[in-house]
Amino acid sequence: MSVGPNVAMGDPLIPRGLPVKLFKVKILSGQPKTRWTSGQGVVPVAGVPGRIDMQIKFLGLIPLNRMVINVVPTVRVIPGGHSIGVLLHAQGVMVVGHAVVTDLKGQRHNPALQAGILNGDVILKVNGCRVQSEQQVRSEISRCGEAGRPVTLEIKRGQRVFTTRVKPIFCAETRRYRIGLYVRDSAGGVGTLTFYEPRSKKYGALGHVITDVETNRKIELGDGQIVEAMVQGIRPGRRGQPGEKIGLFNGSGLTGNIEKNTSYGIFGCLRQPLANPLYPQPVPVALVYQVKKGPAEMLTVLRGNRIGRFSVEILQVMPQNRWEGKGMVIKVNDPVLLRQTGGIIQGMSGSPIIQDGKIVGAVTHVFVNDPTRGYGVLAEWMLWEANLMPVPKEKKAA
Repeated sequence: MSVGPNVAMGDPLIPRGLPVKLFKVKILSGQPKTRWTSGQGVVPVAGVPGRIDMQIKFLGLIPLNRMVINVVPTVRVIPGGHSIGVLLHAQGVMVVGHAVVTDLKGQRHNPALQAGILNGDVILKVNGCRVQSEQQVRSEISRCGEAGRPVTLEIKRGQRVFTTRVKPIFCAETRRYRIGLYVRDSAGGVGTLTFYEPRSKKYGALGHVITDVETNRKIELGDGQIVEAMVQGIRPGRRGQPGEKIGLFNGSGLTGNIEKNTSYGIFGCLRQPLANPLYPQPVPVALVYQVKKGPAEMLTVLRGNRIGRFSVEILQVMPQNRWEGKGMVIKVNDPVLLRQTGGIIQGMSGSPIIQDGKIVGAVTHVFVNDPTRGYGVLAEWMLWEANLMPVPKEKKAA
């Protein structure tokens, strides 16, 4: 028995694409309705929230697939499109590089590398104390060096956590004790808010994970916040040269915390209600099976904080790519957007995609060799991470 997808209340239970004349649905448990008529026969409809155990039969006789589906109520959100500044502090500090340390005798050392510390490792503790900043690590290294003893580091590498000891070397160039590491404790940039759910005050943004620019590893979240950003300019994208929004963080207006950094974006709560003049009322969020190829629109800011709507086309829908977070391929065909940006540019990540009055996803990545095309994440996946939609059993939180 397989676990099927979430299904919206009021939708037929027969999977899309199966002809009603040939395939029948037998309900084994649950509470569907049987009032939807296709012209070819009566099809069970998802009636009330809950689980339905069902079996598909060919010609109503030959058992095929048996599955359990979740019937879910429609989630309604305020569409985003707002430019945001993202300020993220890591859990510990991430190793982003190594450096040779030359001592007073001219001898060259690389103590951290010799101790087995690698790029992408995260330093969680130094001398038993939780790491809060780069400066804290430097201070503890200096203190141990002056005392003539090694510094003790707790390291996280993937899911493994281990402890190592490194002896600081007095650097002739910088005139301080060093262990030969470059580390980073924070990241920042400009992105786009995807949605806001008014009752819970939860938001989703970016549509992809935030990684370290040097190591391309996921930044383990310590804390963070989002603030309103004003777009000051645009550097258009060209083939082989992705463009970008040039933004300025604004201390007033939209603000919120960051609680999760996942494959489907960043999530948290806003500190004040969100308004969108293009969509003053909440709109439904499409489930995966409701997204289709064809025309859609994207909401994003090109100047200041004014949200614009621009035409795009969904070229492919790829629900099987959930682990990568790339659920659709889109193409920009709006002449105004193409003239000003060349297509998809950095800073558009998280821009909501709306089709038939529903949020279906968000822009995430640009094709480097064709900036008019890019990937998007499916909106239902983002609802999973925001805890606004039940997660199918075969998918665990990223």
